[in-house]
Amino acid sequence: MLSWDDYDNNTEETAVVNEAALQQLKTAEQPAPAAPVAPIVEAAPAPVSPEPAPAAAAAPALDTAAPATEATLDEVFESSENRERVTVDQKAMINCRADLNQLVPFKYDWAWQKYLDGCANHWMPQEVNMTADIALWKSEDGLSDDERTIVKRSLGFFSTADSLVANNLVLAIYRLITNPECRQYLLRQAFEEAIHTHAYQYCIESLGMDEGEIFNMYHEIPTVAKKASWALKYTQEINDPTFNTGTLETDKALLKNLIAYYCVLEGIFFYCGFTQILSMGRRNKMTGTSEQFQYILRDESMHVNFGIDVINQIKLENPQLWQSDMQEWARAMILEGTELEVAYARDTMPRGVLGMNANMMEEYLQFIANRRLAQIGLAEQFPGTKNPFPWMSEIMDLKKEKNFFETRVTDYQTGGALTWD
Repeated sequence: MLSWDDYDNNTEETAVVNEAALQQLKTAEQPAPAAPVAPIVEAAPAPVSPEPAPAAAAAPALDTAAPATEATLDEVFESSENRERVTVDQKAMINCRADLNQLVPFKYDWAWQKYLDGCANHWMPQEVNMTADIALWKSEDGLSDDERTIVKRSLGFFSTADSLVANNLVLAIYRLITNPECRQYLLRQAFEEAIHTHAYQYCIESLGMDEGEIFNMYHEIPTVAKKASWALKYTQEINDPTFNTGTLETDKALLKNLIAYYCVLEGIFFYCGFTQILSMGRRNKMTGTSEQFQYILRDESMHVNFGIDVINQIKLENPQLWQSDMQEWARAMILEGTELEVAYARDTMPRGVLGMNANMMEEYLQFIANRRLAQIGLAEQFPGTKNPFPWMSEIMDLKKEKNFFETRVTDYQTGGALTWD
């Protein structure tokens, strides 16, 4: 974000110190500084370069240096381009130089609406009654071995996956997306990812599962580990604090990350496990866990829709990024993600269970992959594939998702309705 240090130190005038004032400062009693302060540099600022600054050059400023994709306060106040109030046409999804603290006027009304919808969808894991799930889980003949495996694998993968998404949002995406209304939704999404991780922990604790076993599945179970590893490789580059957009290659790196996380991790990797758990709920098994997953799926559906809108907006504003090489890369990412999720389905369903089997799940995942490809403007790769689980469409359809949520007993309370003891 904006750096006050840059504002104070950016011009030569602010570096001039009156000699008498300096003497007073020397004799005055001053508290010890919490951290070393970077020396004031009196040289004129260098011209802005589209290339990201080398790590060595950025080192003296440490964390006080503003990212190259954001405007410093001096640039906002002194640049002839920014002397007037921020206008809609100055806003952009990435590499925007306008003041990011000015939320309005909105350029992307859809982003603000998604933020409002996310707030209206607020829920907490403790609102869900887990009593029936606990009794069923502890019963020796309550669930088959295959059903128990599905529950464990789902909680094992998702408890880590939502943490991966949250880390990616907080450490990279929020800094690199230079639109304030989109950032507002990203803050809401990050909070929702925390709620989801809380929900998985709540299920694990309620059922009395071995926490070490569940939370380490992304290290120890190959089909779970491969999905987590696939996502992490698209985070490493942009999570580097010295990484900034502004060049063709760095802008492409950000776009790849967005496709990996929104189209694959949240857009494909979640669907096998969600379908399995929701199918159990339809059979009156693990109803509390299924209800948690219903609420999470509604959040995730909105995340995916938001991410795809961001991807398409970046493509629209930066057509040089969406050339044949990038299109082929995106296609390959989605197909590779589909293969990993099919392998996960076969691992968790070696036999038919819950009215489904691995072959049906493979067809369903190909159906989802076609949908993701089409949403970002690419040709479907699995012609003729149909949805073998039409009941899932009702849950994923944002227009219908509000229906099941109205069955909640506990209503969302605003701050004014809370009591403080």
